[in-house]
Amino acid sequence: MTPAEKLEKFVGIDFKQWQQKMFFYLITLCLQRFISEDAPAVPEGTSDKEHFMIVEAWKHSDLLCRNYILSGLQDDLYNIYSGTKTSKELWGALE
Repeated sequence: MTPAEKLEKFVGIDFKQWQQKMFFYLITLCLQRFISEDAPAVPEGTSDKEHFMIVEAWKHSDLLCRNYILSGLQDDLYNIYSGTKTSKELWGALE
């Protein structure tokens, strides 16, 4: 599956099948870790610039992951789950 291919939208049935397909899709995009990991702790002594870059890179990738998952949901489910803050929170709520 290439990143350009779209999954069928989840409509509320066959969740496990959709979940496996979505997980594989996130693997192809190198975003799967965001559904199971929290934001990284930035070590003390990190410069402000490096701290900012680490945090912003994480936020950006998590935003992409979260929105790829949301885009795989039917509109009524999208509306229910769009208020989640992170990919991990969204993935857990869907389970």
